[in-house]
Amino acid sequence: MNLKQLSDMLGLSPTTVSRALNGYPEVNARTRARVIEAARHHGYVPNSMAKRLATGRAMAIGHVVPLSDHDMINPIFADFIAGAGRAYSEAGYNMILSVVPAEEEEASYRALSAAHSVDGIIVHGPKRNDYRIPLLNELGIRFMVHGRCDSTHPHAWLDMNNRAAFLRATEYLIGLGHRRIALLNGIETLFFAIRRRAGYEDALRAAGIAPDPALVFNSDMTEPYGYRTARALLAGPNPPTAFLSSSLITALGISRAIADAGLRLGADVSVITHDDALLFLPNQGERPMFTSTKSSIRDAGYRMGQLLIDIIEGRADPHVTELWEAELVIGSSTGPAPSG
Repeated sequence: MNLKQLSDMLGLSPTTVSRALNGYPEVNARTRARVIEAARHHGYVPNSMAKRLATGRAMAIGHVVPLSDHDMINPIFADFIAGAGRAYSEAGYNMILSVVPAEEEEASYRALSAAHSVDGIIVHGPKRNDYRIPLLNELGIRFMVHGRCDSTHPHAWLDMNNRAAFLRATEYLIGLGHRRIALLNGIETLFFAIRRRAGYEDALRAAGIAPDPALVFNSDMTEPYGYRTARALLAGPNPPTAFLSSSLITALGISRAIADAGLRLGADVSVITHDDALLFLPNQGERPMFTSTKSSIRDAGYRMGQLLIDIIEGRADPHVTELWEAELVIGSSTGPAPSG
């Protein structure tokens, strides 16, 4: 189906249909919704070249990935991209993914801006004093940050409430009688990990338990990291009775170490993990393997894609923010602290 056929079927002019699909504000909301629904139902996809000419936009969203940042090149990032890509496709946008050496990251943003290659950018893994936020404001590119940071420069962001999630998870373990709870965190130069540690420590202090630095670790969230760290702790003279993990992948390593030590997951040692609801690694069922703080990274990617396109097309505040709460899902990996 082409634009004229869709227009004839709806009894509207091709100009009105085109403007409705491109988000022009002069088309009323009811007409726009009717046109979008008809286009979706009949499989109409606007010609991207025509759309670029009509709107003056590049019809593309950019992601810049520095090679040294291992946390970006991983399955969690891939699931985020899958969600964002769906939003781009639905709106007729393409994705430009630039994988560059870390020292060329700033130059890559400047090149995308100079070439007008993208209409917006999603920034990943915000850090302390993140230079990318003032840089993108200076370049005049619409952007959103996946996560929150300490920047005083105005920007749009979407984040999961990491502090609240790990505070609640730690409180749950304390309620089961656990006092020695180990935290296997992500890299603590990243704000999600900083907030998760804060929630963990706040819960301990509120219960009158002094946080023990010997029980807190941070690294790339891999299975070997979980295995090696948990194995060493469980072999020590005063092992933890519970673990809090920043990733389901890391939690699998912890569970392997528990089994190798001849202990039972959920009976001798408890584990709570954050679960990004990765499609290739489901933690599901009536009684999931792991108790978890759950928030879909793919859904976050999809929502951010929608919001950034709304910003680009003038339907959303350029500094819009959303904070998501994680769900605590009880699984088989937690139980009362062993007596004695």
